[in-house]
Amino acid sequence: MKTIKTLLVATLGLLVLVSCEHTEKQITNPKDYQAFLDIKENKGLNFTLEEIKFWEAKYQSDTVQKSYLGIIAAKYSTLFQYTGEIKDLYKADELLSKSNKASDYSKVGTLRSLARNYISQHRFKEALVLADKALVIGEGKAESQKLLFDVQMELGNYDIALKNLEAIKDMNDYDYLIRLAKWNDHKGDLDTAITFMEKARTIAEKEDNKTLKIWSYSNLGDFYGHAGRVQDSYDSYLKTLSIDPNYTYALKGIAWIVFSHERNTQEAKRIIETIERTHSTPDFLLLKSDISSFEGKQDEAKNYKIAYFDLLAKNNYGAMYNKYNTLIYADEKITATKALEIAKVEVDHRPTPDSYDLLAWSYLNTGDAKKALAIANEKVVGKSHEPHIQYHLAMIYKANNEIDKVIPLKKELSTSIYELGPSFAQKIENL
Repeated sequence: MKTIKTLLVATLGLLVLVSCEHTEKQITNPKDYQAFLDIKENKGLNFTLEEIKFWEAKYQSDTVQKSYLGIIAAKYSTLFQYTGEIKDLYKADELLSKSNKASDYSKVGTLRSLARNYISQHRFKEALVLADKALVIGEGKAESQKLLFDVQMELGNYDIALKNLEAIKDMNDYDYLIRLAKWNDHKGDLDTAITFMEKARTIAEKEDNKTLKIWSYSNLGDFYGHAGRVQDSYDSYLKTLSIDPNYTYALKGIAWIVFSHERNTQEAKRIIETIERTHSTPDFLLLKSDISSFEGKQDEAKNYKIAYFDLLAKNNYGAMYNKYNTLIYADEKITATKALEIAKVEVDHRPTPDSYDLLAWSYLNTGDAKKALAIANEKVVGKSHEPHIQYHLAMIYKANNEIDKVIPLKKELSTSIYELGPSFAQKIENL
């Protein structure tokens, strides 16, 4: 019997290794998206640049009109979406700060715009101060409550976030539905989240609102992927690109499908490197590093991480990449203490289960498994359903010999390999 069991385990191990190499059902086709990679001109970007020139000229000729500052700031925010250049986000910040100062922080629209800019920069506590100030002023109360929901979710104040969500309840309102979808996703009810996002999409389509359709399709692309509906995810990303051919987020989503579902590393890299010509952000380098690591090209993977940190050094991204940095540093014993330092900062800035997971994971990788378990039990367990957090929990349980808790997590994680990435297939098998 022992020989049979050993043979069975060995066979299962071989099956896992083979599954890492085999190609899943082909979903993508370069003919579907090649035209979006071949685009030489970004009409939206060019229009935004022209708008900036126009409004900056108007402001220079009449600097008393401080209202122009908010308009120009909005254009720079749009520019940031197209280019990924952090300087554009900071320029919007500068203009909005100047506008708020000129009005003595009394205009709710400008307050909310600056708060959203701070959210993009991961300056959540500062965003909350502005959102609260806008609510106190009272004008456009519902818009301020939507903003407060967004900020409180980022800060992990879920009870307060829910109160703000309930205050704007309207099943026919697009903004309410997308937040209701986010709330259900947070609770781990992905099917319900998808249902509400689809209702929001229907509203966007009925109104034929380009911006809302892009947002709906791209977010549904993410949700469908998390739910294992990869074909629907792919179709939704293509719909996004049919409206805005330069929407790099959707192209990145397709690259993930090509990599994680189809294991076509060469094509995934080709898509990413094409995107990088016009939209270069640090996370693309980490994705290429992940792909190279899966290919077994460890030196290449390491070089991409070096390039990632070089890019961070050249640009001040603030706290925007703290999560990525923590996970990278925690992987190596020599840098694990650095991961712990960053994780502590993240918990202070953003005390969410995700941040506490980073802290617990960092303690585990610095050799303090008991401390990691204590933090996980108090701040993480049952408070998040994200697969990467569940994997960290499984590793923490394993390190503390709580194997009975590892088994159900391992079973759950085996269904999340697409979302985690193919490199996790063997990691999960080794739990």
